[in-house]
Amino acid sequence: MVEPNINKPSLFRRTVMATVYGWRRVMDVRYNPLKYVPDPSLQTYFMLVLFTMWSVYFGFVASYYMGWLGYSVVTSIIVHIAVLLPISFTNAVFLDAERDGARWVKDWRNEK
Repeated sequence: MVEPNINKPSLFRRTVMATVYGWRRVMDVRYNPLKYVPDPSLQTYFMLVLFTMWSVYFGFVASYYMGWLGYSVVTSIIVHIAVLLPISFTNAVFLDAERDGARWVKDWRNEK
């Protein structure tokens, strides 16, 4: 018989922390390969170009392969922004908490 792990963090906390770490691997230039570009304005430029490129790409995929005729690439970009803004806000809260040494962030991280 296997005993349950009593100290296992809740599904919510695991999901939040996985989202934060996943976000950082892709979107945070401190963790992704763009960290090697020394100029922050160039990092921002490259991230913006990649964001636009992927929005356009998914717009074309949706319109062609999924048969969404009339699918707007502009709408795709707006939808991506609508998804990324709340994620960015959440990431900003976590960064601020880490910078200030918030106890709850340390507790959540140690629950792994």
